[in-house]
Amino acid sequence: MNDIFTDAKTILLRVLEEDIGDGDITTLCTVPREAILKGTFIAKSPGVTAGLEIAGLTFSLLNEQVQFTPHIADGDKVKTGQVIATVSGPGRAILSGERVALNLLQRMSGIATLTREFSDAVEGTSAIILDTRKTVPGLRVFDKWAVRLGRGQNHRFGLYDMVLIKDNHIAAVGSISEAVACVRAKDNQKRAIEVEVRNLTELQEALELNPDRILLDNMTPDEMREAVRTANGRVPLEASGNVSLENVAAIAATGVDYISVGMLTHSVKAMDISLLIEN
Repeated sequence: MNDIFTDAKTILLRVLEEDIGDGDITTLCTVPREAILKGTFIAKSPGVTAGLEIAGLTFSLLNEQVQFTPHIADGDKVKTGQVIATVSGPGRAILSGERVALNLLQRMSGIATLTREFSDAVEGTSAIILDTRKTVPGLRVFDKWAVRLGRGQNHRFGLYDMVLIKDNHIAAVGSISEAVACVRAKDNQKRAIEVEVRNLTELQEALELNPDRILLDNMTPDEMREAVRTANGRVPLEASGNVSLENVAAIAATGVDYISVGMLTHSVKAMDISLLIEN
């Protein structure tokens, strides 16, 4: 967790610099230096909260005297109108950090809310909901954190921590077997290898290579069931492609081990949250 907060601090400093630049001119002109303000974060829609720790860190980076007090924990469900946090302290810091804190809190809560819906939809099966690398550049730490708070799990964090041989890699080198052989010969760290297959013929080829995981790309439920029967537990299987809340339960019922869902982070509907400052 310490490494996450180090990364979060670095990102937040950059984001705050982007927003504030050489000064929040409106706040500097209207809010006295000595002004103390109080505010309340209110959920304007139901969902799962994520990013409270990030919101608190945002304000503390602007002024350590700002007190940010969560009224619930990250990962908790909230109802419309529920108070989720309060903030008090130097008014300039609160108003200058308001938009960054809200943007990240709303986005992360939107991701956590959707992830929880997917996780709930496959409850009772052995399938695990995974995210993808379809995140906002520069915000991956926050996006993937939110997925975990929504009871999903993270796939690889980037291109460096796991091998995923996809169709374009296979096309470039000639075959699945050749691609796997190249990785095993050249990757000194011997990272886990996942292979993408598009049909049952490619599945048979991949199974003979004994990778760490096989990704079933855009297969039908019938094809997935046959893939599960064919693999017979030898290699974990991941379903991917066109997964939605409407079909995820049917996909899970085929017996796959993982279901990766790009829309968790690439099509985020932010949770509606407001910050109301007391007069």
